Formats: sequence, structure tokens, C-alpha cells
Amino acid sequence: MSPTLVRPLRWIALGSLLCVAAPVASRAADVLPQLTTILAGSDDPQLQLDILRGLTAATRDRRSAPMPAGWDVAEARLATNANAEIRTLAQSLSLKFGSTRARAALRAIASDPAAEAGPRRAALESLLAVREPGLPEVLRPLLKDPAVRAVALRGLAAYDDPGTPTAILAVYGSLDGGERRDALNTLASRPAYARPLVEAVASGTVPRNQLTADLVRQLRSLKDPALAARLTEIWGVMRETSPDMTAEVERVKRLYWAGGSQPGDAPRGRVVFNQICAQCHHLFDTGGEVGPDITGANRGDLDYLLQNILFPNAVIPNEYRATTVETKDGRTLTGVLKARDANGLRLQTANELVTVTTAEVARVEQAELSMMPEGLLTPLQEQQIRDLLYYLGRPGQVNLPVPQ
Repeated sequence: MSPTLVRPLRWIALGSLLCVAAPVASRAADVLPQLTTILAGSDDPQLQLDILRGLTAATRDRRSAPMPAGWDVAEARLATNANAEIRTLAQSLSLKFGSTRARAALRAIASDPAAEAGPRRAALESLLAVREPGLPEVLRPLLKDPAVRAVALRGLAAYDDPGTPTAILAVYGSLDGGERRDALNTLASRPAYARPLVEAVASGTVPRNQLTADLVRQLRSLKDPALAARLTEIWGVMRETSPDMTAEVERVKRLYWAGGSQPGDAPRGRVVFNQICAQCHHLFDTGGEVGPDITGANRGDLDYLLQNILFPNAVIPNEYRATTVETKDGRTLTGVLKARDANGLRLQTANELVTVTTAEVARVEQAELSMMPEGLLTPLQEQQIRDLLYYLGRPGQVNLPVPQ
């Protein structure tokens, strides 16, 4: 292929973004077979990547798309390409185009313990992106496989599967911190999953202090009266507003200073931060992106810290208001709405960015509440509160505690 043709063809690939997403299907039908023919005949890996990346971006928010004419030829040729990214992108697109060959290949990769972790995770994410039927049967055994367990834990939330709660609770004790958060978020996503979770908290299988305030709010958003009553018995009453901000701030300040001239331990406080704050907030060199980065906040002012921790609903920027999405198959998600168009929406939850298509949405509601719930300090012991506040007030990052 002449080098002079490469750039125009790459612009065609980029232009396909508009064509695939356009409401006029004939425009896509005109361009996609041409791109498919180029993919099948080209030996230029960069050109192939340009086209595949463009098609992937264009179909990002769609569960399926019509298979372009000639795609079966391109699929067979790209499946043996030496470039791993080309193979992965081609397989993912083939799956979205309804290829049974891609479905079987990706299931085999995902379930193969001898395969590399990266391709296995990518295979699972591709299958999840199209809501592959019957996937829980693949995901549940993978809960015992550390290489792909986190993807499996998050992925099970997308399915109404009666075996999921038992499977997750059976491995819960072996999960690390991030995996526990994924497990709890999945179990809190549906009433049928949440009931076994609440009983596991009651029995001590799941420690009560791991049911943080944001999870309690999510459980209450399921609108199951029996579940809410049982949750109140176990966890207590959750309030969204406090009658006396000044009195509550002063109460916690007295608790803090009861620790002496150095009230807390900063490394221990970092552990507490990682448990209840880091999934949403970025501080120094780590953390999530649901809430604001607090590295540059006025953290040295104890009053400022406490007002924001204890009363997050006092002032709520629009970009951090909580949005609840209910799907037609019974899942409830709470997060920050990142984008919404005719195809669907993207919601940043506490542990993942979720795409929900318009056809899957039952209801969307933006609350007059912050994504950060009140009651974050409720499950903590007094010394944990002192350690957390002391850590938050440090000017720089501290090391985690040395394992004993």
C-alpha cells in the first residue's frame, strides 16, 4: 500500500466514528464494508490499529452492532496477527458483531488458568460489555482465581443470578481490601443479593465495620422495606441531615483531642483512609476519582475537615451529586453521572465506570445529596477516628504500617 494513502485511510477510520453512531444506518453501511476490506487486506499494523480503535470507540456504548459485510474474512485473518492489541480489539469487535467464533474463543481464554492474566481480564471485560448470556456460570468459578477475581466480582453485578450471593460470600474471607469492596458493591446492587449480605453481617461472616456508610445508603436505595428494617436492626439509623452542625463538630473535636498532644498515628490512619475514603477520593499518590482530589484541600484545619466529613450534604457541587439508576432487570446503581446521550449513560460508581444502554434503563434520578454519605465515622472505633483525622492533616504522604 502506498504511504501516501495511509493518512487518508486513517482519516476514513476516524470518520467512521460518526458513521457508526449516526442515526442514518446507510452511512455506516457504505463505510464499514470498505474498512473491513482494508483490514482484511492490509499488512500495516498501525493502519489496522487505527481502524480497530476507531470502530471500538464508535461502538463503546452499544451492546451489539450489525456485522459488516466481509467481517468473517477480516476476523479470521486478524485472529492470527502477531500484534496482541490487534487480536484483542478484533475479537472484542467480532463479539459485538455477533460472532460465535469470538464468543467461544473469549470464553476459552477467560477460563484458562494457564493463559496470561491481562488477556484473560480483557476477554472477560469484552464478554461483559455485550452482556454475554450465561456468563455467571463462567464467572462464579473464577472467584477462586486471584488473576481475574476482581473482574469476576464486578461482572456478576450485571446479572440476576441466584447463585451469586452464595459464591461471593463463600470466598469473602480470602479477599483483599479492593476485592472486598467489589464484592460488597455487587452484593448491594440487587435486593436478592443484599438479603444474604445483611444476614452475613448479622452472623459475623462479614464484619459489621466493613459495611460503610456509602454501602448502607446503597442498600437503602433498593427500596425493600423488610431489608431496610433488618439493616436498621444490625447497623442502626442513617440520617442525611444533622440538626446541629456546631455541636457535632465540637463533639468529635473533643474525641480527637482526648488522644493527647499527638492524637493519632498517621500510618494507621492511612489504613483507615484506604478502607473508607480511597475508593472515592484521591490523596497524594493514590485513590479514586468519584469525589474531588483532596490533596490541595485545607486539610490542616480540623474544623474544615470535620465539617466536610460529617456534613457532606451542606454544600454539593452539581458534578458530585448522587445519581441513582435502576435497570429493567432489577439492578440499582448509585454514582456520579459522567455522560448521557441517545445510546445510554455512563455512571461512575464507587468501584467502576458502568455503561447502561437506553434500552436497559428503567429509571434515572438525581438526588439532592452528595455522593459522599453522612455517617462515615459511625463504624469506626474512637482511636481509628483519631488516626484518620491525624493522617488527613499531614502535609505529605506517610508509609503504611510495617507488618508485624
